[in-house]
Parts: sequence; C-alpha cells; structure tokens
Amino acid sequence: MAAALALVAGILAGILAGVLAEAGLPRWSALPHFKKSITDRCFHHSECFSGCCLLDLDSGGAFCAPRARRTMICLPQTKGAVNIICPCRVGLTCISEDLMCSRRCHII
Repeated sequence: MAAALALVAGILAGILAGVLAEAGLPRWSALPHFKKSITDRCFHHSECFSGCCLLDLDSGGAFCAPRARRTMICLPQTKGAVNIICPCRVGLTCISEDLMCSRRCHII
C-alpha cells in the first residue's frame, strides 16, 4: 500500500512539473529565494531587487545598481542580462525630449 501511494505521488509530481513547464513557469527550486542588494555582484537584472544589473567596465563584471531617478540619463529595460545604463524608477518614463539629447527619466 505504501509503495502504491509513493508511486501515485511520484506520478502527480511529474505531471505537475510538466504543467508548470508548459505554462512557462519555472520550478520552485529555480526561483531565487531573495533578491540582491545594491552593489552585490549579479549576472542578470532579474537577480537584483532594483531590477538593474549594471555592467562594471573596470572589473569586467556587473553589480546591482539603483534605477534612474527623475531627470537622470536612462535606457529602457532590454532583453539582455545586464544594463549599460539603468532604466527609470517606477512611475517615470525614459524619453528623449529632442533628437540631440540622451534619454532621461520624466514623469508623464
């Protein structure tokens, strides 16, 4: 009886893992248990609490950095792993007011 219950539990776990994979959801073990703080080393922007993994040209690595504040230079979030310039904080939009100026965070 115990072996039958273990078999059923194993089958259900396999089915659930397949459903999550088909839905595009990562497995629980693949999810980060905490987000990294500002200045922590990172490999992808999703690792950082701020959502910005900034490329460090001096060390060749990357670190978590704060998002850009109002009127600061910015770039929209890209599909890449690291940023050259951080995107704007929540509530701000990264736009260029004229073609000759770089993008900056503004309230719209």
